[in-house]
Amino acid sequence: MALHIFDLSFEHHRDALGIGQPSPRISWKYDGDAQDWVQDSYTIEIRRSSSTSTEAYTVQTADSTFVPWPSRPLESGDEASVRVRASGSGVHTSWSEHRRVEAGLLRVEDWKATLIETSAEVHAPHGHVGSDSTSKPESPTLFRRTFLTNRTILKARLYITAHGIYEAEINGAKVSDHLLSPGWTVYQHELPYQTYDVSNLLQSGAENAIGVEVAEGWYCGRLGFEGGRHNIWGAKLGVISQLVITYEDGKVETICSDAAWKHSPGPTLDASLYDGESYDIAREVGQWSSPGFDDRGWSAVCTKKHDARLLRAPDGPPIRSTETLPVLNIIKSPSGKKILDFGQNLVGHVRIKIPEGGKGHAIRLVHTEVLEHGECATRPLRKAKATDTLILSGKTPSAQWWEPRFTFHGFRYVELNGWPQLEIDPTHFVAVVIHTDMKKTSSFESSNPYLNRLYQNIIWSMRGNFVGIPTDCPQRDERLGWTGDIQAFAPTAAFLYDCQGMLKNWLRNLAFEQKSGGNGSPPLFSPNAMSIPAFPLAIWGDATILVPWDLYLASGDASILSSQFESMQDWIDHGIPRNAQNLWGPTTIQLADWLDPIAPADRPGNGSTEAQLVANCFLIRITDVMAQVCQVLGHHEKAKLYSGQSSSMRIAFASEYITPNGRITSDSQTAIALGIHFKLFPTQAQQNHAAERLEELVRQRSRFKIATGFAGTPIIGHALSSVGKTQLFYRMLMNAKSPSWLYPVSMGATTMWERWDSMLPDGSINPGEMTSFNHYALGSVADWMHAVIGGLSTLEPGWKRFRVAPQPGGRLTSARVDFQSPYGKLTSSWRVEKDELILEVAVPPNTTAVVLLGLEVPQTVGSGKYTFRTKYVEPERPSLPAPTPFMAEDDDPESLT
Repeated sequence: MALHIFDLSFEHHRDALGIGQPSPRISWKYDGDAQDWVQDSYTIEIRRSSSTSTEAYTVQTADSTFVPWPSRPLESGDEASVRVRASGSGVHTSWSEHRRVEAGLLRVEDWKATLIETSAEVHAPHGHVGSDSTSKPESPTLFRRTFLTNRTILKARLYITAHGIYEAEINGAKVSDHLLSPGWTVYQHELPYQTYDVSNLLQSGAENAIGVEVAEGWYCGRLGFEGGRHNIWGAKLGVISQLVITYEDGKVETICSDAAWKHSPGPTLDASLYDGESYDIAREVGQWSSPGFDDRGWSAVCTKKHDARLLRAPDGPPIRSTETLPVLNIIKSPSGKKILDFGQNLVGHVRIKIPEGGKGHAIRLVHTEVLEHGECATRPLRKAKATDTLILSGKTPSAQWWEPRFTFHGFRYVELNGWPQLEIDPTHFVAVVIHTDMKKTSSFESSNPYLNRLYQNIIWSMRGNFVGIPTDCPQRDERLGWTGDIQAFAPTAAFLYDCQGMLKNWLRNLAFEQKSGGNGSPPLFSPNAMSIPAFPLAIWGDATILVPWDLYLASGDASILSSQFESMQDWIDHGIPRNAQNLWGPTTIQLADWLDPIAPADRPGNGSTEAQLVANCFLIRITDVMAQVCQVLGHHEKAKLYSGQSSSMRIAFASEYITPNGRITSDSQTAIALGIHFKLFPTQAQQNHAAERLEELVRQRSRFKIATGFAGTPIIGHALSSVGKTQLFYRMLMNAKSPSWLYPVSMGATTMWERWDSMLPDGSINPGEMTSFNHYALGSVADWMHAVIGGLSTLEPGWKRFRVAPQPGGRLTSARVDFQSPYGKLTSSWRVEKDELILEVAVPPNTTAVVLLGLEVPQTVGSGKYTFRTKYVEPERPSLPAPTPFMAEDDDPESLT
């Protein structure tokens, strides 16, 4: 049997340096084609750097995810090397590779550093949300200090964070490849710090220097729509830095941020997340972060006390550059502008080779997602300038390339202004893609290239909107962590990428803000950069319950439920106003089926489905989920309470909204799909009638076009498949007429759009104020693609048991989905050959799969690789309604296929 362990991990960390858990749980995955292999025991070996002995622990269990740390807890700075092997069915695996785990600073008293800030006067914070900002942006600042090491260095760790975003150097070299650190957080509740191994950057027995450049970032930069605000959490840039050096003789020295540091302006004139970065080469100050640099003209820093209780090691990975793209084409616009086309809507910045030019000559790069009438379309940016500026010095620069470091943009096209050379060499420009460096866990491929492009668009939109937190869009003056968007997308997100650690951070911050609001309601977005008071809102508030539940189903890690349980209870028990039937009481606003395509461009909440009906559907859903959460956590009496509430609310809902025959008062795709998916029909006969009505709406009224927004889009495919109408949804999915998923593909989209028609068929941009070309929410259809086209769905949280039941259709002749589950890689790959359907399945060791092919009896299989065959008859394709004298026959909406 081929069988080995890989991807040994601690909690949800890809890199376990400086983690915040003293007893991190351990997980590992299996690779190999071992047949029917189930683990019956494992052995963990731990070698601590402070000891010469090896600890070994053997446990008799089939568990291989989140197993308890078997040794004494780690203390601050403790380092250990861990490896695992397992046995089962009389077969032992080989030992895994050693993985290092090291604790960060776990106790408040471990922090000796003070907060250092600039000494310059700054502008006071703004007064209210919604006005144009008049505060002057804070120019990025350089901080530095020197120190002497008089012994041989064994190891060194830098623990650092900032008020703002920072980049740190030691002796002229960057300490890491992290970007935009420490990221975005709710600063009044916690401040993430990073841990770097800088042992190789220091010089033993010599003078050393540490330098940190800090820009305003999210801390005091402009955030929010309608002009936004500066200085939301503070008004001064600052650094908290603690360099811990361990010498070979055992002595430890700590170099802290303190009054010995100095600061100075640098060549970066300004750096705004929305407006871009400006850099003046003539103001470069040489090796400012190296020893020997003359800093006599620099200013003394101000030292301030800070609350070390707020400092916390991150639970997720950092933001990094993960890919670069070359220029695909250089376009000359009708007005004569030179435009770089990178061929893909992405998030990041442009790296340029510095040209020769006169002193003070400015090169400006304007970033946009799309062209309109051949020109870069800046209107969707609203009040974000998205412009980077490089000012030449007239001399040969010290570096060949320049790129901004304290901003990011959403763009495919870059308008190049002020390029000093007549010809533009496309090799002098590179697009740098950035996002939180999550591990990709999925792939999808089918016989339809347009469906494949749709899937790639979904992935690109997730990457672009997972920059520190899950945002709505990455380009305009917004980029906020909207709760409703991630509620819709969480099941898809957890399949595409391992985003558990990142979303755990975000959910914790959301809970902080929810609790501080005092009324049980979370804010609409977190961090709440616009200080909008929290108020009850279905779907958006429901993220407090549904996102943790989706993460639990994907990972099997119940700790996300226990850590968020207070937040869940606050929302469902105290945040929602109730009527006499325990349903939603009267509210002043519900966004409901937001961005229903029938809604006017300037009123995206005015959809076809009654807002209160949508709210009550989701209320019953979250009540069902809470009953399940309580069962998982052992709160059995509370589980009974929520189950009873759900039963009584279903009766009240049916009385209010469902007719005896099964019609729903809001006669819409969303209303009926919610009723089916959340099991709200009292009888099977009523549900059957509703399913037939839903088919009539899809075929007759919509003609296979989508008619749902945030509430209905994630679930309509699942609802139709659950009532035997999978082929109907295939026709919707394959439709290329607006509104549909493939319409943007037909228009050349490379990411998901905010609106179904963000760009109109004539190439003009939707006139609505909210018109982004990179929103992931409508990409939630990928969850159906995984589960129905690929056939993969979990039967047990964490994929210990899963289902493989592909349902071919849509004229597809093949499809394949791979998923790196918590146990290892699983695959569902099918193809049609003549009159035979062939399914190939890979089941990872220590798991089982229930396979259902066609109408055959389900078959349970253990680990291994399998091939299943059955006779194949192409499913009947739902037809368009017959034309009438009053309605001409449409073109086939599957024109792309």
